[in-house]
Amino acid sequence: MTRRLLLSGLLLCTAGSLSAQERYELNSEWKSLPVKEVKMDGNRISLPATTLKNWEPATVPGTVLTTMLNNKQVPDPFYGMNNQKIPDIFYTGPEYYTRWFVRDFREMPPATDGQVWLHFRGVNDGCDIYLNGKKVNAARHYGAYLRQTYNITEFLAKDGHNRLAVIVYPPAVPGDPNGGQGGDGTIATNVGPQYTAGWDWIQPMRDRNTGIWDKVTIEKTGAVRILDPHVVTTVPGIRQPAGKQAPAIIHVEATLQNPTTNSISGKLKYELAGKSIQQDVTLAPKGVTKVVLPDLTLENPNLWWPAGYGPQNLYQLPLEFIRDGKVSDREEVEFGIREIQTTWNNHTRSREIQVNGQRIFIKGGNWITSDAMFRFSKERYDAEVRFHRDMNLNLIRIWGGSLTERPEFFEACDKYGLLVFQDFWMSGDCNGRWQDPKKKDDQWTRRQYPNDHGLFIESVADQVKMLRNYPSLAFWCGGNEITPPQDILAAMKDSIIPTLDGTRYFFDYSNSDSMSYNFIGGNGDGPYGIQTIAHFWEDRTFPFNSEVGSVGVGDITSLKRFLPKENLVAPDFASKSVDSVWDYHKYIGYNNSIDPYGKSKNLEDWANKAQLVNYDQYRALMEGFSAHMWDWYTGAIIWKTQNPWTALRGQMYDYYLDPNACLYGLHSGSKPLHAMYNPVEKIVMIVNNTFTYHRDLMLEINAYDMDGKQTPLGQLFVEATPSSVQKHVELKTLVDKLKAKKGIFLSLRLRNLKQEIIDDNCYWLPDENGNYSGLQEMTTVKPTITAIRKSGEVVVTVSNPTGGPLAFFNRISLLDAQSKERILPVFYSDNYITVLPGEKKEIVISGEKAATKNTVVEVFGHNVGKQLVEIK
Repeated sequence: MTRRLLLSGLLLCTAGSLSAQERYELNSEWKSLPVKEVKMDGNRISLPATTLKNWEPATVPGTVLTTMLNNKQVPDPFYGMNNQKIPDIFYTGPEYYTRWFVRDFREMPPATDGQVWLHFRGVNDGCDIYLNGKKVNAARHYGAYLRQTYNITEFLAKDGHNRLAVIVYPPAVPGDPNGGQGGDGTIATNVGPQYTAGWDWIQPMRDRNTGIWDKVTIEKTGAVRILDPHVVTTVPGIRQPAGKQAPAIIHVEATLQNPTTNSISGKLKYELAGKSIQQDVTLAPKGVTKVVLPDLTLENPNLWWPAGYGPQNLYQLPLEFIRDGKVSDREEVEFGIREIQTTWNNHTRSREIQVNGQRIFIKGGNWITSDAMFRFSKERYDAEVRFHRDMNLNLIRIWGGSLTERPEFFEACDKYGLLVFQDFWMSGDCNGRWQDPKKKDDQWTRRQYPNDHGLFIESVADQVKMLRNYPSLAFWCGGNEITPPQDILAAMKDSIIPTLDGTRYFFDYSNSDSMSYNFIGGNGDGPYGIQTIAHFWEDRTFPFNSEVGSVGVGDITSLKRFLPKENLVAPDFASKSVDSVWDYHKYIGYNNSIDPYGKSKNLEDWANKAQLVNYDQYRALMEGFSAHMWDWYTGAIIWKTQNPWTALRGQMYDYYLDPNACLYGLHSGSKPLHAMYNPVEKIVMIVNNTFTYHRDLMLEINAYDMDGKQTPLGQLFVEATPSSVQKHVELKTLVDKLKAKKGIFLSLRLRNLKQEIIDDNCYWLPDENGNYSGLQEMTTVKPTITAIRKSGEVVVTVSNPTGGPLAFFNRISLLDAQSKERILPVFYSDNYITVLPGEKKEIVISGEKAATKNTVVEVFGHNVGKQLVEIK
């Protein structure tokens, strides 16, 4: 739960503040044309009086390909083989994707010494900027990550009618998209995303994401502007989420810029918890000065915790520069009070993470980017991060071949309690770790990529300033599976991050020995494909595995969104036959894991059985790591949990934000307090990832056959020690006997003293031959299903009658009543649920779109026919 705290005096406004700092985004009404179709230079294009005939609507923020797609000039590259129909920049040459973008806007020149600023948060890769017939940037801008700010006060038209014109140039070296990781690797000679030339989970983005891909804003200030405010919180001691807190220390500093030719005096200040903290400042003409405010000791602070451990309390800090009683500039900084530490665990030989003095077992997911074409939105970020919270994860790693993620992503992570492990822009593939026949240059050459080390270093410093206030940001990392070149690494590690941040641990690279000592050999991460359930429990892997994963195909509804009808063909493991479109969309094989469920009748049947595999794989993955918590492991990060393109692998939800069973297998296996069955030792264990003793827990163990007959296997009161895992009941003889012929269901439950179920975990175990023969013969049941709308949410109740089998593995979906298409995104408190005979389960559907009118609920399961339920 996130609480935004408005403390005494927090939002007091000084006289004149309403007319001070204002900011707005230029995010609509842009026009564009390819450079080859424009016969004027930037000076003339940017004159408001110049008529622009036949210019096309443009999408900003967005890539060139996004504009072309929205103008129906290219097909959807996420569907079928459409991406092959789009010309690739490697073959067209850069001019094809070089493009002008123009935006008219109203802004009067400010009175007296007011200032107006133009901000670009991300342009890939180069650009020249013109305003009202004049060039704004003295030298061409380069660098996909480097923000740009220009004082445009003197450029503004006296009548307030202004025209901004930007010519955007693609990356200087787009790379050959030859099927390698990052194509031929030369994409990494630029300071920009590497995946755009293709990877083993995505096809190349044909324009290499050229464009004004992030926000463009206009900001108005007084004579002095506040830059890069920095809030650092110190939380001494070992804390608990509940109860009164010892004080925390709040340290605030910022840079002030005076663009005028006059010396200016004033004060930098903020108010928090009824206290006013301020510092008198005198700024030299054209001066830029760093100002450190006195520290604030905050009594009884409301702390920020990772998901599953405590609340995500957030504060608002209004930082103002006051001159002559008026606000010259005001920056609101949202921050959380927490402190992140790391220690080396000598037993596991891996990095151990502490937050507010308490150690956290890391259950993480790897993230590429929200959308492969950089079509970002606050709403999509919120939904995707919420899915990660719902998986009961506590960390997201941002993989190094893509971006430093956007502020809106970090805002969502702050809200939902996801720690962030942020890689910088290197990969072992492109930057020379391995020999690779797909690469143009040898390892020695690639080891020195990018071409412009200074730009890389400057971009790192800029991104650190942009992101350092977010409490969710926990770690910096030099790159994916390799460090940057030595001079870049030294600048980052010894200068930039200690000076500009100084609060976060820096990993040299994502699977370095400083994170996880490699005593096994090989790469230090993985594996990535499907594994046996026993493997997750009995085979020891890297002690803090930065990338480990499995499969992730969606169900038939998901597949139909991007596969043409003629390509809706189930993969055949026996004949190793995979449809060409599946192959193009990077299908990773399920091997023979579908076969134990019986021969698939069609693709829908295959995809439904794949969900059983999905659930089992990811539940076992996280349970297996948790079973060896603090003994073998200090954490694990799944490769990967989300999908920026329509790939057929490694995803808990598809590109369209439709969850599959992977998500709910993780949701179960990652619960903070959880009863689980070790299939190797045949023993029931309880893991407690909280800081609290849980006493008087009733552990209930029951087996059910395929007809629903119950066999009690044990019932006992147990306790769960904080941050630990314990073994309780050995079941080998009983389980082996019961499951021999047709398999069984094994139900594990934890109840509190009120007899409320606080954990419910149901396994389906195969027969003695490893087949799910009983599941193939299950009798159909017809549960009673109701759906009621309550306060914008939908409560679905599935009631299974007595005297029959379990209602097994039921998918619940919210549908549009007319089209019968799924409403996306919405969030389910659980899904792919199993209901025991004579019992019921309640599922809550939430999220903004859950309140959509004219909807129905669809339910179907392994032995439950499809039902559409009217919402009352």
